[in-house]
Amino acid sequence: MTNTGNLGLPLVQPSQAQKHITVNESLAKLDGLTQLILISISTGTPPLSASDGASYGVPIGGVNAWAGHDGEVAIFSNGGWVFSNPQTGWRAWIADQAYLALFDGSTWAQGAVAQSPNGAKSGFSVLEFDHVISAGSSNSTAVMIPSHAMLFGVSGVVVSDVTGTLTSWSLGKSGSLSQFGSGLGLASNSYVRGTLSSPYTEYSPTSLLLTADGGDFASGTVRLAIHYYSLTIPSI
Repeated sequence: MTNTGNLGLPLVQPSQAQKHITVNESLAKLDGLTQLILISISTGTPPLSASDGASYGVPIGGVNAWAGHDGEVAIFSNGGWVFSNPQTGWRAWIADQAYLALFDGSTWAQGAVAQSPNGAKSGFSVLEFDHVISAGSSNSTAVMIPSHAMLFGVSGVVVSDVTGTLTSWSLGKSGSLSQFGSGLGLASNSYVRGTLSSPYTEYSPTSLLLTADGGDFASGTVRLAIHYYSLTIPSI
C-alpha cells in the first residue's frame, strides 16, 4: 500500500530515501483538504501564483499543470501542485461563489444537504444580485426566482441611495407588490428582510418587482438575495 485509502496521502515505504519528501506531501494534502475551501471550481487554468494550501476544484478541460486532473482537488504546495480525488459525500466551501457544496460523485452540488443513492438531492440556496434601478414607477428584476423553487423569503440592502420623487418603496412580485416589504428606506444601508410565514413554490421563473411609493424612481442600486429550497430528480 503506497497511499492511504480515503485521502490518498502518500505513505513512507520501507528503506525509503528522503522520507521527508513523502511526509511533507502528505501534510500538504492534509492541510489543503481539512475544512475544505475551494477557491474556485470553474477556473481551468492554474493561477500564476498562489499561497501554500490554496485549493481548487479542477473542472473539465483543466490546462497546464492541471491537465489530466479533471474533477480532482488541486492543492498548491512548495511551488507546485498536488492532487486528490474527492469522495462522494465530501463538503466544501466554494469561495468565489460563496456557497457550501456537496460532492455527489461527479460534481460539486450547490447547497445540497442530503442525497439519495441515485443522486436525488435536497438543497438550500441563496441567489444574490445587484439591481440597478431605472427611472419609472416600478422595476422588474432581470434575475428571477428559479422555477420549481420553494421560496422562503427575500432580503436586501440599499447599496447606493434610491433617488426620485418617491417617499419609500415596496418589494414583491406581480400581483403581490409588498409581499416582501413596504415603506422601505431610500438611503444607503436601508434594508429589507422579507420572511414568508408560509413558504410557497414558483413553477416558472418569476421576477421580483420594486414599486415606488408616492412618486417615481430615478436611480440607485439595491442588492437582493432570494432564499429558496430546491430538489433534483434521481438518475436511472
